[in-house]
Amino acid sequence: MRPLTENATDQAPADPAATDDMLATQPIGYWSGLAHKAVTRKLRDAMARIDVTQPQYWVLNRVNGGPVAPSREEVVTQLTPLADGPHEIARVIDQLIHRGWLRTDAGQRLQLTDAGEAARARLRELATELRGVVHEGISDEEYVAALKVLRRMVANVEGVQSS
Repeated sequence: MRPLTENATDQAPADPAATDDMLATQPIGYWSGLAHKAVTRKLRDAMARIDVTQPQYWVLNRVNGGPVAPSREEVVTQLTPLADGPHEIARVIDQLIHRGWLRTDAGQRLQLTDAGEAARARLRELATELRGVVHEGISDEEYVAALKVLRRMVANVEGVQSS
């Protein structure tokens, strides 16, 4: 495999104590995985304190998020790639119906109840508060640059061109 850049940098072992001048040698998988785990844990811990899960939040947002109410199958298909298993989203839908946050209409489309909309709004507030914690000391420009780099890395490994 040829280097992706003219200035190939040797890969060093993951080092949580790496200094700034050593970061170019650090493995992206380690650091992106560490960031994913830390952010997800923080969000899920905060949601657990109010007896909600992150997948429940995903479902509430998805049911609320379009001009036409989605079917159960549409929500399952769209969110399963994010889930911890192939059956998780279907179970979450059942939990939310049981909790009274979702209902099905005459066309078997999922709808938020008033209680479900109140929960979704509260969870959005919580996610926004946590976003502030995660982004502390990071400008919007730095955040956009980081995401562009990550997006490009994904495109590189998947063989897709991105802008």
